[in-house]
Amino acid sequence: MVKVKRSIASIAIIIACAVALGVTAKAQDLASFEKRTTVKVLPNGLTLIICERPEAPVFSFYTLVDAGSADDPDGASGIAHMFEHMAFKGTTEIGTTDYPAEKIALAKVETTYAAYDAEYRKRVGQNAEKLAQLLKAFQDAQAEAQKYVIPNQFSQIAEENGAVGINANTTEDSTQYFWSMPSNRLELWAYLESQRIAHPVEREFYKERNVVQEERRTRVDSSPVGRMVEQFLSTAYVAHPYRRPGVGWESEISQVSATEATTFHEKYYVPANIVIAVVGDLKASETMPILERYFAPIPAAPRPEPMTTVEPPQVAEKSVTIREATQPFYIEGYHRPDYLDPDDSAYDAISDIFSNGRTARLYRSLVRDQSIAAEAQGFSGFPGDKYPGLFAVYAVPLPGHTPEEMRTSIHKELDRLKSEDVTDAELERFKTRARADLLRGLADNEGLAHQLAEYQTRFGDWRELFNQLHKIDAVNKADIRRVANKIFTDSNRTSARIEFVPPQRKAPQVQPTAGGAQ
Repeated sequence: MVKVKRSIASIAIIIACAVALGVTAKAQDLASFEKRTTVKVLPNGLTLIICERPEAPVFSFYTLVDAGSADDPDGASGIAHMFEHMAFKGTTEIGTTDYPAEKIALAKVETTYAAYDAEYRKRVGQNAEKLAQLLKAFQDAQAEAQKYVIPNQFSQIAEENGAVGINANTTEDSTQYFWSMPSNRLELWAYLESQRIAHPVEREFYKERNVVQEERRTRVDSSPVGRMVEQFLSTAYVAHPYRRPGVGWESEISQVSATEATTFHEKYYVPANIVIAVVGDLKASETMPILERYFAPIPAAPRPEPMTTVEPPQVAEKSVTIREATQPFYIEGYHRPDYLDPDDSAYDAISDIFSNGRTARLYRSLVRDQSIAAEAQGFSGFPGDKYPGLFAVYAVPLPGHTPEEMRTSIHKELDRLKSEDVTDAELERFKTRARADLLRGLADNEGLAHQLAEYQTRFGDWRELFNQLHKIDAVNKADIRRVANKIFTDSNRTSARIEFVPPQRKAPQVQPTAGGAQ
């Protein structure tokens, strides 16, 4: 993710957004949104969505690229996340003092890196002296290319023109870019966004690769829970890319190249694989021609082929145990279908009733009543839901309690879902919360832009967002009990735990006497 400092212009837009949220929202029904929402698929395949919301002179955008960490090529895990970082490095027109000269310098960086990498990868016959020479040539080429770089110019241009919330995110399923801006800067935004989609430059790639490696060290290698979750997913999945860490394996991050990043961009950042939603103080009749002017010239290319790997059914329970002098932890997961499954809303209901907040069964049992856990929660669609994911449950034991106690208590609550109907009150609370959460997500420009892009991408029609209300209302007690019995089985379970072990103390070294050993 990328974060930038706030300017005076940014503060102004924050105030404007607050004013917009303070205004009574227009009707949050489908008919109202249909009047204010325009969708157009450009000849190159890129989908544009404009939703008019004139409460304040601001707009938010959400660019969704239908490619995430699950699409990383074999041997290059983490490349989707890496490219997200590179998308802020500028274009052929932004971030450079002389792009023609920089282009030549960057080509030399790749040539020297390829030579160094080839020697480095030799398992037999590696020449240490030659490797050092090749590394020096690569470093010199980087230094030469760096002379043309204007650091952070892309984000600075946006921020100086009032952009706030400049950020991006890579999940297993997709990559998203977003910020909010004054409405009178729409054309500048269209220029910036179209440029980084069509003409990104892999400048400072290896410098940024070091940043991503440090991110992995912080999030995974130095985190007991991070290491446990990585082992948990790689155990739960045997074939599907969900088994790989989104940030990538260290050995692959450390050797991925700018050339590979360019190849990933050329395959996945094609117009037919991108949806852009713009929401705010805009008129579609005036805005759409501007967007077409900037986004239509992006060359068309075939949409990436669908993933063919299907995770085979799990036929035996699997487990991971990590023993360290650290906080104990327990997590387990059960394979479930993807978001297109007819029972998707039933999984949402189970997640809500089972673990949403202090009134949920899991919290009441483990945290409130038994006082054995500091935290306990379940969630569906982990690590993603574009493809079949996991229904996961975790608990953090209080001092004096163990992961095994967490496991036993979790299973007791899961068995209740399988053997008893949920109550009328629990089912109604789920439906009320689900409706409120969905409508709350439409209250601000950024949330609405996110939802419109997401549903347009996943279902081919943003209106499916409102159909979710009907699916939620249709869930009944029998659905919940049937789905619980279908997935919460021993053979479908993968679990992982951290068990506390005392730190090992090194034996004191005996110092020899002045006269030597006796």
